[in-house]
Amino acid sequence: MSVIKISNLTKTYKETQVPVHAVNGISLTIDRGEFTAIVGPSGCGKTTLMNMIGGLEVPTSGNVEINGVEISKLKSNELINYRLHNIGFIFQSYNLIPVLTAKENVEFIMQLQKKTKDKTEQRTVQLLQSVGLGNKINSKPNQMSGGEQQRVAVARALASKPQFVLADEPTANLDSKATSQLLDIMKNLNKEENITFLFATHDQRVVDKAKRVVTLEDGKVVSDKVII
Repeated sequence: MSVIKISNLTKTYKETQVPVHAVNGISLTIDRGEFTAIVGPSGCGKTTLMNMIGGLEVPTSGNVEINGVEISKLKSNELINYRLHNIGFIFQSYNLIPVLTAKENVEFIMQLQKKTKDKTEQRTVQLLQSVGLGNKINSKPNQMSGGEQQRVAVARALASKPQFVLADEPTANLDSKATSQLLDIMKNLNKEENITFLFATHDQRVVDKAKRVVTLEDGKVVSDKVII
Protein backbone atom coordinates (compact mmCIF):
# COMPACT_ATOMS: atom_id res chain seq x y z
CA MET A 1 0.00 0.00 0.00
CA SER A 2 1.49 3.33 -1.06
CA VAL A 3 1.90 6.11 1.51
CA ILE A 4 3.59 8.65 -0.78
CA LYS A 5 2.92 9.08 -4.48
CA ILE A 6 5.03 11.63 -6.37
CA SER A 7 4.00 12.44 -9.93
CA ASN A 8 6.22 14.40 -12.35
CA LEU A 9 7.43 16.66 -9.55
CA THR A 10 9.50 19.74 -10.42
CA LYS A 11 10.99 22.63 -8.48
CA THR A 12 12.61 25.49 -10.36
CA TYR A 13 14.28 28.43 -8.64
CA LYS A 14 14.24 31.60 -10.74
CA GLU A 15 16.06 33.95 -8.38
CA THR A 16 19.21 33.80 -10.54
CA GLN A 17 19.70 34.80 -14.18
CA VAL A 18 19.69 31.14 -15.19
CA PRO A 19 16.79 29.14 -13.67
CA VAL A 20 17.91 26.24 -11.45
CA HIS A 21 15.95 23.01 -11.90
CA ALA A 22 16.52 21.53 -8.43
CA VAL A 23 13.98 18.75 -9.01
CA ASN A 24 13.21 17.88 -12.60
CA GLY A 25 10.25 15.59 -13.30
CA ILE A 26 10.56 13.00 -10.53
CA SER A 27 7.93 10.28 -10.13
CA LEU A 28 8.16 7.86 -7.18
CA THR A 29 5.94 5.73 -4.99
CA ILE A 30 6.86 4.93 -1.39
CA ASP A 31 4.97 2.02 0.17
CA ARG A 32 4.13 1.54 3.83
CA GLY A 33 6.98 -0.03 5.77
CA GLU A 34 9.78 1.04 3.42
CA PHE A 35 13.25 1.93 4.71
CA THR A 36 14.45 3.96 1.74
CA ALA A 37 17.53 6.10 1.18
CA ILE A 38 17.62 8.92 -1.36
CA VAL A 39 21.24 9.51 -2.32
CA GLY A 40 23.32 11.53 -4.75
CA PRO A 41 25.93 14.32 -4.87
CA SER A 42 25.44 17.72 -3.24
CA GLY A 43 23.02 19.81 -5.26
CA CYS A 44 21.27 16.79 -6.82
CA GLY A 45 17.89 17.74 -5.32
CA LYS A 46 17.64 15.43 -2.28
CA THR A 47 16.71 18.06 0.29
CA THR A 48 14.42 19.94 -2.08
CA LEU A 49 12.58 16.70 -2.83
CA MET A 50 12.26 15.90 0.89
CA ASN A 51 11.00 19.41 1.62
CA MET A 52 8.27 19.08 -1.00
CA ILE A 53 7.24 15.65 0.32
CA GLY A 54 7.06 17.19 3.79
CA GLY A 55 5.05 20.19 2.61
CA LEU A 56 7.85 22.60 3.53
CA GLU A 57 8.24 23.78 -0.08
CA VAL A 58 5.64 24.15 -2.84
CA PRO A 59 6.34 22.36 -6.14
CA THR A 60 6.66 24.37 -9.34
CA SER A 61 4.61 21.62 -10.98
CA GLY A 62 3.60 18.02 -10.37
CA ASN A 63 1.92 16.41 -7.37
CA VAL A 64 2.75 14.98 -3.96
CA GLU A 65 -0.01 12.75 -2.59
CA ILE A 66 0.04 11.32 0.92
CA ASN A 67 -2.59 8.63 1.35
CA GLY A 68 -4.46 10.17 -1.57
CA VAL A 69 -4.32 13.75 -0.23
CA GLU A 70 -2.59 16.17 -2.62
CA ILE A 71 -0.76 18.29 -0.06
CA SER A 72 0.28 21.11 -2.42
CA LYS A 73 -3.41 22.00 -2.79
CA LEU A 74 -3.97 22.42 0.95
CA LYS A 75 -4.30 25.91 2.39
CA SER A 76 -1.52 27.06 4.70
CA ASN A 77 -3.36 26.29 7.95
CA GLU A 78 -4.60 22.96 6.56
CA LEU A 79 -1.04 22.02 5.59
CA ILE A 80 0.33 22.86 9.04
CA ASN A 81 -2.34 20.69 10.63
CA TYR A 82 -1.75 17.88 8.12
CA ARG A 83 2.00 17.84 8.79
CA LEU A 84 1.36 17.79 12.54
CA HIS A 85 -0.74 14.63 12.33
CA ASN A 86 0.84 12.76 9.40
CA ILE A 87 4.56 13.48 8.98
CA GLY A 88 7.47 13.00 11.37
CA PHE A 89 10.65 15.00 10.79
CA ILE A 90 14.24 14.26 11.82
CA PHE A 91 16.81 16.94 10.94
CA GLN A 92 20.59 17.01 10.81
CA SER A 93 20.73 19.66 13.55
CA TYR A 94 18.37 17.86 16.01
CA ASN A 95 16.19 21.01 16.44
CA LEU A 96 15.34 20.25 20.05
CA ILE A 97 14.01 23.08 22.22
CA PRO A 98 17.01 23.79 24.52
CA VAL A 99 15.03 24.86 27.61
CA LEU A 100 12.90 21.70 27.60
CA THR A 101 13.78 18.24 28.90
CA ALA A 102 13.80 15.18 26.65
CA LYS A 103 10.34 14.32 27.96
CA GLU A 104 9.01 17.83 27.33
CA ASN A 105 10.48 17.94 23.80
CA VAL A 106 8.65 14.73 22.88
CA GLU A 107 5.43 15.77 24.64
CA PHE A 108 5.32 19.10 22.82
CA ILE A 109 4.11 17.57 19.54
CA MET A 110 1.28 15.73 21.27
CA GLN A 111 0.30 18.85 23.19
CA LEU A 112 -0.09 20.62 19.84
CA GLN A 113 -2.33 17.73 18.80
CA LYS A 114 -4.46 18.37 21.90
CA LYS A 115 -3.86 14.88 23.29
CA THR A 116 -4.84 14.26 26.92
CA LYS A 117 -2.14 14.56 29.57
CA ASP A 118 -2.35 10.87 30.51
CA LYS A 119 -1.97 9.66 26.90
CA THR A 120 0.82 12.16 26.26
CA GLU A 121 2.84 11.12 29.30
CA GLN A 122 2.39 7.39 28.71
CA ARG A 123 3.45 7.56 25.05
CA THR A 124 6.40 9.84 25.80
CA VAL A 125 7.89 7.48 28.37
CA GLN A 126 7.30 4.51 26.05
CA LEU A 127 9.00 6.25 23.12
CA LEU A 128 12.03 7.41 25.11
CA GLN A 129 12.45 3.89 26.47
CA SER A 130 12.18 2.47 22.94
CA VAL A 131 15.12 4.65 21.81
CA GLY A 132 17.18 3.70 24.87
CA LEU A 133 16.74 6.94 26.82
CA GLY A 134 14.61 5.82 29.74
CA ASN A 135 17.30 7.23 32.05
CA LYS A 136 17.45 10.62 30.30
CA ILE A 137 13.79 11.60 30.50
CA ASN A 138 14.48 14.70 32.60
CA SER A 139 17.72 15.71 30.89
CA LYS A 140 17.93 18.87 28.78
CA PRO A 141 19.70 18.85 25.38
CA ASN A 142 22.92 20.37 26.78
CA GLN A 143 23.13 17.45 29.22
CA MET A 144 23.07 14.87 26.42
CA SER A 145 25.49 13.77 23.71
CA GLY A 146 24.74 14.40 20.05
CA GLY A 147 23.66 10.82 19.58
CA GLU A 148 21.30 11.03 22.54
CA GLN A 149 19.81 14.28 21.26
CA GLN A 150 19.16 12.70 17.88
CA ARG A 151 17.46 9.75 19.58
CA VAL A 152 15.16 12.25 21.33
CA ALA A 153 14.48 13.69 17.87
CA VAL A 154 13.50 10.20 16.66
CA ALA A 155 11.13 9.77 19.61
CA ARG A 156 9.66 13.21 18.90
CA ALA A 157 9.18 12.36 15.21
CA LEU A 158 7.20 9.25 16.20
CA ALA A 159 5.14 10.94 18.91
CA SER A 160 2.37 12.03 16.54
CA LYS A 161 1.98 8.48 15.15
CA PRO A 162 2.82 9.76 11.65
CA GLN A 163 2.19 8.06 8.31
CA PHE A 164 5.96 8.19 7.71
CA VAL A 165 9.19 9.79 8.92
CA LEU A 166 11.40 12.05 6.80
CA ALA A 167 15.04 12.03 7.93
CA ASP A 168 17.31 14.59 6.26
CA GLU A 169 20.99 13.70 6.88
CA PRO A 170 20.16 12.44 10.40
CA THR A 171 23.65 11.00 11.02
CA ALA A 172 25.71 13.89 9.64
CA ASN A 173 26.79 15.21 13.05
CA LEU A 174 27.23 11.83 14.75
CA ASP A 175 30.29 9.66 15.33
CA SER A 176 30.41 6.04 14.20
CA LYS A 177 29.14 4.57 17.48
CA ALA A 178 26.21 6.99 17.76
CA THR A 179 25.36 6.47 14.08
CA SER A 180 25.32 2.69 14.49
CA GLN A 181 23.10 2.91 17.59
CA LEU A 182 20.68 5.32 15.91
CA LEU A 183 20.39 3.24 12.74
CA ASP A 184 19.81 0.06 14.75
CA ILE A 185 17.00 1.80 16.64
CA MET A 186 15.33 3.07 13.47
CA LYS A 187 15.78 -0.26 11.69
CA ASN A 188 14.16 -2.04 14.62
CA LEU A 189 11.24 0.42 14.66
CA ASN A 190 10.84 -0.17 10.93
CA LYS A 191 10.85 -3.94 11.36
CA GLU A 192 8.83 -4.28 14.57
CA GLU A 193 6.28 -1.48 14.06
CA ASN A 194 6.30 -1.20 10.24
CA ILE A 195 7.20 2.50 10.47
CA THR A 196 8.06 4.01 7.09
CA PHE A 197 11.39 5.87 6.94
CA LEU A 198 12.61 8.00 4.03
CA PHE A 199 16.19 9.28 4.30
CA ALA A 200 18.13 11.87 2.35
CA THR A 201 21.76 11.03 3.00
CA HIS A 202 25.41 11.05 1.97
CA ASP A 203 26.23 8.48 4.65
CA GLN A 204 27.15 5.05 3.32
CA ARG A 205 26.25 3.54 6.70
CA VAL A 206 22.63 4.64 6.17
CA VAL A 207 22.68 3.33 2.60
CA ASP A 208 23.98 -0.04 3.82
CA LYS A 209 20.92 -0.41 6.10
CA ALA A 210 18.39 0.65 3.46
CA LYS A 211 15.96 -1.74 1.77
CA ARG A 212 15.73 0.54 -1.26
CA VAL A 213 18.18 3.10 -2.67
CA VAL A 214 17.02 5.89 -5.00
CA THR A 215 19.86 7.83 -6.66
CA LEU A 216 19.41 11.39 -7.93
CA GLU A 217 21.54 13.39 -10.31
CA ASP A 218 20.70 16.88 -11.58
CA GLY A 219 17.24 16.67 -10.08
CA LYS A 220 16.33 13.38 -11.77
CA VAL A 221 16.13 9.74 -10.67
CA VAL A 222 19.00 7.86 -12.35
CA SER A 223 18.72 4.62 -10.34
CA ASP A 224 16.10 2.95 -8.15
CA LYS A 225 17.23 -0.33 -6.56
CA VAL A 226 15.45 -2.62 -4.11
CA ILE A 227 17.97 -4.36 -1.87
CA ILE A 228 17.29 -8.08 -1.35
